Amino acid sequence: MMCNKVRPVRNRVVVALLVSFALGLSACGGGGGGGAAPPAQADVAPAPVVNTNTLAISAGVTNSNINLLLTSVTVCAPDTANCVTIDRVLVDTGSTGLRILSSALPSSIALTTQTGVSGNPVGECLRFASGYTWGPVRVADIKMGAEQANSIPVQIINDPAFAAVPLSCSSSGPALNVSQTLGANGILGIGVFRYDCGNACVSNAIAGTYYTCTATACQSATQALARQVQNPVANFARNNNGVVVHLPAIPDIGIARVDGSLIFGIGTQTNNGLGNATVIGLNAAGNFITQYSNRSFTRSFLDTGSNGVFFRDTSIALCTLASGFYCPPTTLNLTATATGATAGVNTINFSVANLETLARNNPTFTTFNNAAGTTGSTTQFDWGLPFFFGRNVFIAIEGAATPGGVGPYYAF
Repeated sequence: MMCNKVRPVRNRVVVALLVSFALGLSACGGGGGGGAAPPAQADVAPAPVVNTNTLAISAGVTNSNINLLLTSVTVCAPDTANCVTIDRVLVDTGSTGLRILSSALPSSIALTTQTGVSGNPVGECLRFASGYTWGPVRVADIKMGAEQANSIPVQIINDPAFAAVPLSCSSSGPALNVSQTLGANGILGIGVFRYDCGNACVSNAIAGTYYTCTATACQSATQALARQVQNPVANFARNNNGVVVHLPAIPDIGIARVDGSLIFGIGTQTNNGLGNATVIGLNAAGNFITQYSNRSFTRSFLDTGSNGVFFRDTSIALCTLASGFYCPPTTLNLTATATGATAGVNTINFSVANLETLARNNPTFTTFNNAAGTTGSTTQFDWGLPFFFGRNVFIAIEGAATPGGVGPYYAF
């Protein structure tokens, strides 16, 4: 499987979760005798300051993924010093809200479960291209760096004490409720939206989103904005209008590990100014237009939660073993144009390499800047993690004032 996107009810981008990329020594025919020696570590991001959190790209919890962008998040029982720091949390600019595996959360961290208008506990289903997550909505304080979001709703994935997943959720695909399928201990959704469903779930009980549950059954329910799973950054007291993802450039043959920075705020500190970045305005669905190969992909987005750049081009050969990825005979150097829905035009140069060859020649590498694959959509262009290397990428939250205008927008 690959990491292209699905859309929830409000037409918002959500994370396409990384699946195991099992192109290892055996799948690729052994150790790749002609491979180059591993290059030196990519340049490390500047030392963290108060509005930053460290990023790292590695093989993840299962040691079998590529292009998995991870960070750590501290979760606390509200208004207490009862906290735990959870590492290897997937950073995703294509979704909204913090979601933590129950297995990564000690029982000593007691979080209150949200209740609906019926008084019953609230559960949430989040559906992805590769499956779904299920679990109760609870309230926690969230800390990253020196920033803190107080008493915000989060999803606890696969809580064994919670109600069984309803059919309207589980029918959407395989469960992504354990680290072996998720590849991480949770998901940190820091995209352009404040709430993960928005007004649609306020006025409608929509199957496959929010539920109220008894011990034996769940039914679809409405959910007020303040009680929905939310973008933690939007709830910070400061540096809360967006984020900057800083990742260094890496060699075209790949690298074993990359470090970077997640910087909170846009134009609020000396380390998060827009500089010469071009603002790309987004429409209500969080999309811009990508013009590529004489076609316009009207549903385009930037997403650290995808482990490749995913777009439909039937002229590029597909891989045999790495299902869904492109494997051209030689690396393709391509160009596209990003056009904002409200403002901004910027040229994007990118490459598509043969991922099977890269993995075979460099079996210990976990990070590639030229991994790309196909999607079934003719209108969607998913600028996944390879897009972010060598750039400062700004993600402005909807309704937030910034030096580049009011969000939502991207800038790079």
